[in-house]
Amino acid sequence: MQKKLTITIEESVYEGLYATVGKRNISHFIESLVRPHVLSESLDAGYRAMALDEEREREAVEWAEGTIGDVAHETR
Repeated sequence: MQKKLTITIEESVYEGLYATVGKRNISHFIESLVRPHVLSESLDAGYRAMALDEEREREAVEWAEGTIGDVAHETR
């Protein structure tokens, strides 16, 4: 979900943004600059690294598949 934000900047800064990234790209440009300072990217990077670890993923799937049989013996 996106939120609208109104900010005030100097005219010269706006003109520089407009000239550099274009009118329709200013929000995306500012968000890409601000995001690393306000969100924890290390968690996302960690998940990406784990997903790229094929041995770890194989073991995780093997473990998950192995637990399927445990449910069949549970009382309801």
